Amino acid sequence: AAMIALGRLDEDGLHRLRRLGGLPGHPDVGTPGMPFNTGSLGMGISKAKGLVLAHRLAGRTSRVVVMTGDGELQEGQNWEALPSAARYGMGELTVVVDHNRLQSDTYVTDVSDLGDLTGKFTAAGWGVLHCDGHDPRQLEKAFAQRAEEHPDRPVVIVADTVKGGGCPTFAATSMAPGEWRYRHHSGAPSPEDHDAAYRELTATADEILRRHGQPPLAPETLTLDLPAKPSGVRLPELYGRLLTEAAHEDPRIVALDGDLLLDTGLIPFRDAHPDRFVECGIAEQDMVSMAGGLAAGGLRPFVHSFSCFLHARPNEHIYNNATERRPVVYVGSLAGLLPAGPGHSHQAVRDVSALGSVPGLTVLEPSHPAQLDAALRYCRTTPDSVYLRLSSQVVPAELAELPPAPLVPGRGHVLRAGRDAVAFGAGPVVLAQLLGAAGILAAQGVELTVVDLPWHNRIDPT
Repeated sequence: AAMIALGRLDEDGLHRLRRLGGLPGHPDVGTPGMPFNTGSLGMGISKAKGLVLAHRLAGRTSRVVVMTGDGELQEGQNWEALPSAARYGMGELTVVVDHNRLQSDTYVTDVSDLGDLTGKFTAAGWGVLHCDGHDPRQLEKAFAQRAEEHPDRPVVIVADTVKGGGCPTFAATSMAPGEWRYRHHSGAPSPEDHDAAYRELTATADEILRRHGQPPLAPETLTLDLPAKPSGVRLPELYGRLLTEAAHEDPRIVALDGDLLLDTGLIPFRDAHPDRFVECGIAEQDMVSMAGGLAAGGLRPFVHSFSCFLHARPNEHIYNNATERRPVVYVGSLAGLLPAGPGHSHQAVRDVSALGSVPGLTVLEPSHPAQLDAALRYCRTTPDSVYLRLSSQVVPAELAELPPAPLVPGRGHVLRAGRDAVAFGAGPVVLAQLLGAAGILAAQGVELTVVDLPWHNRIDPT
């Protein structure tokens, strides 16, 4: 919105947010005015330090500003980055913490409390200032104070804010007493919330215009041709219910989450088994190594995050657990290219290759509800670790009602028989595409056999 107001970004892209030809779900260097990609967290301070050093070597005087959230500070890389910034006297570097006390799902204090932020930054050699993050005059004063009082060392400005502030419908201060989840971090608001927020924002803007002798806003109506949101079962949602039921039978099951409780389907599990639910926050390496300790203690840990974060950030730790022969189940949601709404930062296209060669780890991708049930049973009993890869797309109708079938390691199931060629696939999206392709080829006289092979790195040669 700020870039559009400055005339540096085309407003039309906003109306195609998270769609081809529009703006991506997270800042991307392909978007005008964006210096770095975001989506993955904890990298900002380190990249800023590199930029400061590059400017110094080029003889340039610069100021580099990083904005981070208090939830993001759970990523360990932030704390690794602090001491050397002080060591090199990086007076060019300012970090602004959007201190709204909420993260993706819930309150920071209920996940991994950051404690004394002032003390932590001070201990690393940083200057610390505080201000009201909603007041531009206080922010301006803080930056001026930063330059005057701490010219030769990095500084953090802790800006106290309200998540969704400025719009009562979205403001965290409007959360009902006892409500644990902030409902507007991601996804589209309901029509009712949208209309209420629109009225609030336009009323505020019109009042500001009135005070300055200007006419009220003149709304414009746009007609957009957008596809309807598909309905049907999604595997992560079903998975959460199945894991909850399995935990009733198996007291060894423990679920760990990386601040994605809603998106990984774990709300039913947390409610039914609070003593066996561990919210680890935005700290994937810590979560995976914790799972290794749980497995060493005789439990069966299930570790949850988006596939893009789960396979890459703690890759070495997954390898370590597997080589210890400690069975851990890693459940990666949002797997594959689709849905790609948040942008390429949230696409998991390297996860199969990154984990498929880990010794003692099986990569398993179910394609329909009955197969997911069987896959979960396999995860509970195998002596190996498992990466359970879950697409978040709606399961197509031609797969949703497939009956249960034995899940034998390394073997698949024929979904459509033919005589001319064989195509293997896994997951609801790929298999639906293969079945569609088989129909097209059949009209041309080519008979294609489509095999559902959920095992990515276990093939039965017989």
